[in-house]
Amino acid sequence: MSEAESAAAAVPAAAAGRKPRRLRGHKKGAVTCCVASSARPGVVASAGEDGCLCWFDLRTKDVLLTIEAANKPISSICFKPGNEDFVYASAGNEILSFDVRMGPQSKPLETYNYNRDEINQIAVSSKGFLAAADDSGDVKIVSTIQKCLYKRLREAHTSICSTVQFIPWRPWTAITGGLDSKLAVWDFSKGRTLFSIDNGSPELQNGSSSGSAGQCLNPAFVHSLAVSEEGILGGLYKVCAVARGDGAVDVVDLEYELAPSKSKGPPRLATSTMSSKRTEPGDGSSNQCQVERIHLDFTMGGHTAAVSCVRQ
Repeated sequence: MSEAESAAAAVPAAAAGRKPRRLRGHKKGAVTCCVASSARPGVVASAGEDGCLCWFDLRTKDVLLTIEAANKPISSICFKPGNEDFVYASAGNEILSFDVRMGPQSKPLETYNYNRDEINQIAVSSKGFLAAADDSGDVKIVSTIQKCLYKRLREAHTSICSTVQFIPWRPWTAITGGLDSKLAVWDFSKGRTLFSIDNGSPELQNGSSSGSAGQCLNPAFVHSLAVSEEGILGGLYKVCAVARGDGAVDVVDLEYELAPSKSKGPPRLATSTMSSKRTEPGDGSSNQCQVERIHLDFTMGGHTAAVSCVRQ
């Protein structure tokens, strides 16, 4: 793949009966990630193996801006919440920040080198914390205000930590997923997990139709997470979508899981009008609790191979 194909461009194009646009700007290699601006409708930023950051405005034909950010592939980018003139990018085990108002000659304003292995994804919270998930299974939390390492989240994942997101309505909570098939929710102020889900446990595997024909060779790796800021069904449920390697997408009711066990009451998602599958992991882990979630797989017309990405 040598061109950035933006989902943001595909929606209006499909509505108008036109083919999706192809945004051309990278010099060579694959486009590794692409994000749409929330503050500027129609603006899309992409990053690639060529080490460049590209900005596109869907109202124009050509790339608006290209920054040669690094001499190595860029694995992840994200805008700074509240000020999208600033963007963060990860390359190797480094995190770089740029001010796009400085144009093509923009140089890194900040550089963080706290991760020991290659970074897979970064995320920034509205409180100024930067999270970086890496190949060692660790997540580093950096304070962009104090310019220092704030916390190291470790020991929840036994393999590569592939994805990380902050939970917007809980300012001290983050969620991570990895190639050990685990999902972990953290209180990063204390550096400890609040609960975890092991999608590879026998109980979850046996209770999931994703282990049926066409899916048995694909582990339930967690490739991507998306946390809904406003929730679903009119904000009734605060949920997280999980893209899995076995072709399934899970929708987890985070508020239900984070509630004290005595106040949980009856399951919420399992009684919703949406098609759902109830799974009850029970591997004996002290930090794993009953999980109520919607389980979307190929039996419902979904993917027949690994799901690589989800977005809210």
